[in-house]
Amino acid sequence: MKALHLNLMDEAATETLGKTLAQRLFPGAFVAMFGGLGAGKTTLVKALAGALGIHDIMSPTFTIVREHTDGETALFHFDAYRLESEEELYAIGFEDYLARNGVIVMEWCENVSYALPEERLEIHISGSGCDAREVELVSTAPKYDAFIAAAERLFGGKI
Repeated sequence: MKALHLNLMDEAATETLGKTLAQRLFPGAFVAMFGGLGAGKTTLVKALAGALGIHDIMSPTFTIVREHTDGETALFHFDAYRLESEEELYAIGFEDYLARNGVIVMEWCENVSYALPEERLEIHISGSGCDAREVELVSTAPKYDAFIAAAERLFGGKI
């Protein structure tokens, strides 16, 4: 397991991180996002998706998941904010999404932590409003280490 702590001073830095991470996504990748309201999770997802050529990203809070299948690799954007248990996630077909070999980006993973795949990239974001964001990237498997290395090269641990 590898980890990297970043200080992102503004929204542009958050967008740069999203674009950098997008370059390393692969079919079956799972990105687990943690953080409170206004932390910048959806901003990060928009930048990541934009780098993949997907520009209609909206928070799927009310629909739980939005499918984007126009690119080379499908992107499944989950928002677990309204879920009260892992069972609710499974009830909407979570296992089917995992089997489809697309990229899954899930916001509010703290609400369904026991359902998360063992191998994943975790993004923990704190801060809100005009404040700088503290971001911790955690690779739980060697195949996600490239995300940590790329962010470290780009930001040197701080920006």
